[in-house]
Amino acid sequence: MSSPRSARPAPRSGSRPTGLARRQSRPASSSGPRTGAKPDLFASFDTGTPPDLDASFAELGVPAKLVDELIKQGIDQPFPIQAATMADCLAGRDVLGRGRTGSGKTLAFVLPVLTRLATSKTHRRPGRPRALILVPTRELAVQIKTVMDPYAHVLSLTSTTIFGGVGAAPQIKTLKAGVDIVIACPGRLLDHIGAGHAILDGIEITVLDEADHMADMGFLPSVKKLMDRTPRSSQRLLFSATLDNGIDALVEKYLQKPILRSVDPLEAVETKMTHHVLQVHADDRIPVLRDLAAAPGRILVFTRTKHGAKKLTKTLSESGVPAVEMHGNLSQNIRIKNLESFRSGASAAMIATDVAARGIHVDDIALVVHFDPPVDHKAYLHRSGRTARAGAEGTVITLMTSHQAAEVRDLAKKAGISPTVTGVEVGHPLLEELAPGKRVFVHTPPPAASHVQVQNPPRVKSDRGASTRAANQARSERFYDPQTGERVGGPERAGGLGRSGGQGRSGGAGRPVGPGRPGGQRHPDSAGRPGAGAPRTDRTPQGRPGASGRPSSSPSGSSSPRGSSSAGGGQGRPNGQGRPGGGNGQGRPGGPSRGPSGGPSGGPSGGSGRGR
Repeated sequence: MSSPRSARPAPRSGSRPTGLARRQSRPASSSGPRTGAKPDLFASFDTGTPPDLDASFAELGVPAKLVDELIKQGIDQPFPIQAATMADCLAGRDVLGRGRTGSGKTLAFVLPVLTRLATSKTHRRPGRPRALILVPTRELAVQIKTVMDPYAHVLSLTSTTIFGGVGAAPQIKTLKAGVDIVIACPGRLLDHIGAGHAILDGIEITVLDEADHMADMGFLPSVKKLMDRTPRSSQRLLFSATLDNGIDALVEKYLQKPILRSVDPLEAVETKMTHHVLQVHADDRIPVLRDLAAAPGRILVFTRTKHGAKKLTKTLSESGVPAVEMHGNLSQNIRIKNLESFRSGASAAMIATDVAARGIHVDDIALVVHFDPPVDHKAYLHRSGRTARAGAEGTVITLMTSHQAAEVRDLAKKAGISPTVTGVEVGHPLLEELAPGKRVFVHTPPPAASHVQVQNPPRVKSDRGASTRAANQARSERFYDPQTGERVGGPERAGGLGRSGGQGRSGGAGRPVGPGRPGGQRHPDSAGRPGAGAPRTDRTPQGRPGASGRPSSSPSGSSSPRGSSSAGGGQGRPNGQGRPGGGNGQGRPGGPSRGPSGGPSGGPSGGSGRGR
């Protein structure tokens, strides 16, 4: 009788088995890929004839001029990755080169690119480079150009870097002048192509360095756009410390019958690199790091975030350890300045994010510290690869708190390392062993006090309205007596020319109104506002005659329609007549006014304007 497990139906053809069915469908002795699993892309690559790893540069086909320059630079024998890939690259084949960080990959493609361009029959043209090297970071672009320049100068070839964070004008000028080799980050190069400053139809060799890192950073769409603009028949080289399946599409689409050259296992770790895990209390992380950084030699410290790098740099600098930061929020000029300070020894420590894990090459970094454990094992390998480069020795330290133990243990397993785990605190003898030497702390002294005490003059409070108030006070003292308050000078308000009256309005019956207003004192030298005055039909010293049809009022409160008169009221205004003057007060001194015929008329005291 079959068991329920054996009676379980087999998975459908073409589908990926799961669970127990997957384990049962694969024979125990089978060494091939699992049924339904995605095959290993690199297992099918042609590995060709095993290279001679003991061959010299001359035997590999490197020109004599470059060999002489290599000797001047202190390089007389190829590293394994260089010996494995050099012959195929010089022969024009598409190559996948795989080697660990710090193994010498840069020269492995720089020397073939220069050699092939030097022997090519083409010439540089404005806006049309002949070789393209794509990189994920600005630091890696600068490093490659630094390595390339001495050898390019020997062969009379030119190169330039193109990346963001700096002005575009110098880059455009160099492209228009013509350049042989462009070392670029994908984004800025696409900008120049879109603006018409660069055309890639003359590319003879394309190199993708750190291709897996470009895939991790999301650059593959931009890389594909650039690759589509290069000639299909051009040579393509791909170099990286790891070649995982993140670059399958690039390999399958753009490389033609590539040959795989790998001199190290995929996750190889430098045997001359010593790994330690220091378990510390959370409060002891910075004091322990400060003790390590104060020892002689360069120390490279990695954090997970840019904010963490900035904060840690400030903390170390204030505690007496000169430190600089390196992360994506810095401009390119600041990056170059900080890197030069670290390289020259002016700063003992560099605090960086993973942006410095690829492309930062500084000689004699004796100690790499993971202040924050990295997210994955590949980041750990690239971070750690900043030390023990090119055969040198180095030490890698990971600071771990108790709650990070499981994370770090899993990280070490995937990276293929067996670190020494030790619980430490400040003053532990292992710190002296890992970073030997006298601890030196540099404290910037405060500025010296001057012997001459300079006293600043007393600060006078500004009073912007003082001049205006002074002018008003002077005007008051000029026109008024300060004792009596009476006006003693200046122009009088009474007098002058009154308004001339126009033609009056003829109207109908007036409307009744209430009692008129009695006159009052307006000014010491003038009469108050007039009330209703005596009726008048022409211009008299009593002011304007009223308009016909407008009602008026008597002092007693009786009303009459406009056109009639009363003791205290005015007469309605016939055509041509002005408004009535005041009965209880006088109007303005007379000026010219128009009468019924339009001619001037006036009186000695009553003005032709309104009565007041």
